Amino acid sequence: MRIIIAGGGTGGHIFPAIAIANAIKRINPMAKILFVGAIGKMEMEKVPQEGYEIVGLDIAGFNRSNIWKNFSLPFKLLKSLWKAKSIIRSFNPNVVVGVGGYASFPMLREAQKAMVPTLIQEQNSFAGKSNQILAKHAKAVCVAYEKMDQFFPSKKIVLTGNPVRAAIAHSKASRSDGQLWLNMNPEKKTLLVVGGSLGAKSINEAIDKHLEELTNDGIQIVWQTGKPYHSVANQRATNNGAVKVFDFIREMDLAYAAADVVVSRAGALAIAELCIVAKPVVFVPYPYAAEDHQTSNAAALVMHNAAEMVRDSDVMEELIPKVKLLFKDELAQSVMKRNLKSMAITDADDRIANRVLNIAKEKTS
Repeated sequence: MRIIIAGGGTGGHIFPAIAIANAIKRINPMAKILFVGAIGKMEMEKVPQEGYEIVGLDIAGFNRSNIWKNFSLPFKLLKSLWKAKSIIRSFNPNVVVGVGGYASFPMLREAQKAMVPTLIQEQNSFAGKSNQILAKHAKAVCVAYEKMDQFFPSKKIVLTGNPVRAAIAHSKASRSDGQLWLNMNPEKKTLLVVGGSLGAKSINEAIDKHLEELTNDGIQIVWQTGKPYHSVANQRATNNGAVKVFDFIREMDLAYAAADVVVSRAGALAIAELCIVAKPVVFVPYPYAAEDHQTSNAAALVMHNAAEMVRDSDVMEELIPKVKLLFKDELAQSVMKRNLKSMAITDADDRIANRVLNIAKEKTS
C-alpha cells in the first residue's frame, strides 16, 4: 500500500497530515507513506522529525497582501506540476491525499491526470477554490463542517472532523499537570496566547501593549509568539515571572491543560483542538486567509455560543477588554466549555485513514 500525503505551509496543515499518517500506520503497519511539501516551509523540518520521508516542491501560495510578490508564481506552478508528475511516476501511489497548503494542488492535479485516486481533506467551513476544482475528480472529500454541499458534490462528502494530534485528542493531563510543567502558580488565572505555529503579529502587539495590565490583574500568561516576535517578547517578559514565552510549543496538551482562557487564530486545527480540550476562547481570525475562511471558521463557533471573536483590525482596542471580561464571567466560560465539547470529534484521524485505505484497496483490486 503506497500513499502520498501532500500539503503543508503551516502547523494547521502539517499536524493533521501527520495524524492521518500515524492512523494509517496503526491500521496498516506495512503501508508506505511519502509526504510532499513546499521547499522552505516548516513541513520540511517537522515531518522528518516524526519519522516520515518528505519531498519538496518549489511552490508558493498567492500573496494577498503584496500583489507584486506573485510575479514568479506561474513559473513555480509549472515547475511544481512537472516535479509532481515525476513523483507520481517514481513512487507509483495507490492514492494521493491532499491536506491543503501549497503542495496539495499540483500533486492532486497530476495524480488525477494519471488516473490515481485522490482524497481531499477540507479543514475549513469555507472551501478554497483549489479544492473545489480538485473535488470534481476526487474519490472523496473529508470535511469538518455541515452544509459543505455548497462547495462539493454531496455524494463525495464524508463528515470526519479535523484530525488532531493524539497527545491532545487523548490527553489525560490535568490543570495542575500543565501548571507544574510550566512552573507557574496554580492559584492564578492563566491565559494561553497562540497565534498559530508561525505566530500572529497583531495578537503579539496587543499582548505586548497590555502585558502589565494583564499581570497586574493577577493573570499569568503562556505566550507562543512564533519565531519573528520571540526575541521582542522575551525581552518584554524579563523579570516578569507571570509570563512564559515560547516561539513554538510542542507540548500543546500541557499548555491547553494549564489554561483557563485562550486567545487564538481561527485555523481549522486550532478550532478542532479547542473543541476537544473545551477551553473558553477568543478568536482573532487571520484576515488574509484564502476566502477569509478563518472568519467563517470562528463565526461557526460564535453562532453556537462556543467562542468569542475579535476582528484583526480591532485587536488593539477590543482584545484585552474582551479577555478580561471573559475571565470574570464564569457562566459564559461554562457555556463555552459545554458547547465546545458537544462539537468535538476525537477520532477524525481514524475516520480519514480508513477512507484512504479503502480507496487504495479499490485501486489494487
